[in-house]
Amino acid sequence: MYVQELAALQKANRFRAREIFDEDLIDLASNDYLGLAEDKTLFHAAVHEVEKYRYHAPKASQLVNGYHPLHGVFENYLCKINGFEAGIVVGSGFLANLSLIEALPRKKDILILDEQYHASGVLASKLVDADVVYFAHNDATALERILKEHTYQRAIVAVEGVYSMEGDLLSRDIFDVADRYGALLIVDEAHSSGVIGERLLGVFEHYGITPGKNHIKMGTLGKAMGSYGAYILASEEVVTFLQNRAKAIIYATAPSVFDTALAMEAVEKTQREAPLFRAALRDRMVLAETVFGLTLESPIVKLPVQRSHEAMRLKEIMKKEGYLIGAIRPPTVKAPVLRIILRANVPLDKIAYLFEKLKEAGV
Repeated sequence: MYVQELAALQKANRFRAREIFDEDLIDLASNDYLGLAEDKTLFHAAVHEVEKYRYHAPKASQLVNGYHPLHGVFENYLCKINGFEAGIVVGSGFLANLSLIEALPRKKDILILDEQYHASGVLASKLVDADVVYFAHNDATALERILKEHTYQRAIVAVEGVYSMEGDLLSRDIFDVADRYGALLIVDEAHSSGVIGERLLGVFEHYGITPGKNHIKMGTLGKAMGSYGAYILASEEVVTFLQNRAKAIIYATAPSVFDTALAMEAVEKTQREAPLFRAALRDRMVLAETVFGLTLESPIVKLPVQRSHEAMRLKEIMKKEGYLIGAIRPPTVKAPVLRIILRANVPLDKIAYLFEKLKEAGV
């Protein structure tokens, strides 16, 4: 039924398949920035925490009886350390973006997304009644022009703290523009929470911004936190609205109880050991900057290649050297790149050896 379409993907070197990789490979492809997905101490602590309760699974939607005490404890802790009024846990970052983008914009509103906003938000934008507009990537001036020239009841702006493919940091000026026009600002911190800031809390902390009524922070638990799920932090009014209007919250089974407990252990660990993690990430970024002549704003290294098949070929060469790196191809990106995550728990000499081999391969 889809033979021709699959053949076209193969021909364009855009075919994708799942693969179980050798655990002995040095992983520089995943978003496990801090190496917490390998921390068995956190795993056993989460098991111990969940065992205190009669049931270990959510069983239903949060609005039926799936809201577990551990969900509430975790939400309150996140609010406390991030400075937000209210929070709600969600099943995944994809569902969190779907919840926010689908629910918040109403008729007569305008939804404005960075042109490189995550695919989950782009998909959700197809479901809204509001006007949908994109602005030039990370360009505060372009955003202000849209806010100034359009008529709307409410403006909702969606951006990312660190953009997952480019690795660049959200412009500070975008906060100022959103505040000046009273726009609701959604900041997807999937790749900045746990990575950026004095205590690794993300771009709000990095820029010294005290969250306001118009600010929304979304963070995931499956990247730097080594678990699974997501959360939304906002004003009490916005969180209450979401739990009454966001279909991905109302009609989805509540997030995994175990993964929530695991994320709680991980966030607490990052708060205790933030200086160590931050220093490890910085050391690895300096190494990459020195070798490739880059200026990095995050531990995401993007190395352009000419063609998709070349990206896949280099990925296979590095696998033979014992490394797993990302070969990212269109349509995820406009042009193929090698994507390397400078994970804090991978020794510097191992990363240096990979860089040496990439240089030998002509990257």
